Amino acid sequence: MAPGAKGPDGTTLRFVGRLNMKRSVRTVPFATYAIAALSLAGCGAENRGGDNTTDAGEEIAARGSYDIDAATGETRARHTDDDGTITTMRSGESVPVALPAGFAVYPGARVVNNTRVEQAEGLLVLLDLESAAPLEDMVSYYREQAEAAGVDVATSIQSGPMTMIGGEASDGTSFSFTATREDGITAAQLSIGRGLE
Repeated sequence: MAPGAKGPDGTTLRFVGRLNMKRSVRTVPFATYAIAALSLAGCGAENRGGDNTTDAGEEIAARGSYDIDAATGETRARHTDDDGTITTMRSGESVPVALPAGFAVYPGARVVNNTRVEQAEGLLVLLDLESAAPLEDMVSYYREQAEAAGVDVATSIQSGPMTMIGGEASDGTSFSFTATREDGITAAQLSIGRGLE
């Protein structure tokens, strides 16, 4: 499917697969699950049996689209739900980072990819980071930020070179941070979301 193509059925399952194939970060693919669930835009036509139009594919295509910037590799998607709710997504290395209050990029870390999904007052930010810093330092940094933001960091998993922490705040903000140490580099993914349906 060519860049700039419209998503006729409003789904992203195959589209999200393309996004994640471009990445080399060795972290849990949270972006795949989050973006697929939002159903922003997709590939392939499907007539869902709408009887108010002769070409259901064209009507649905008008509600969702995506494009890939050839110069930067940034992917942009937009979808309008049946109730008029607009969901937008930007994903790429050069997407400006704007984290919720109280969170910041780890000092000196390189942003490998930034995915930002917005829907009304809802927001999901997924940052893929790389740093020479020790894994433990990055985990501590983000645990402190999460706790200061009111997140109950109730999940902590360590498996081999991978560590994951996560939790939720009373206002519904979800947080997770996953990091893996390999060949002197800590590859990590930060996920912060709130208010998305």
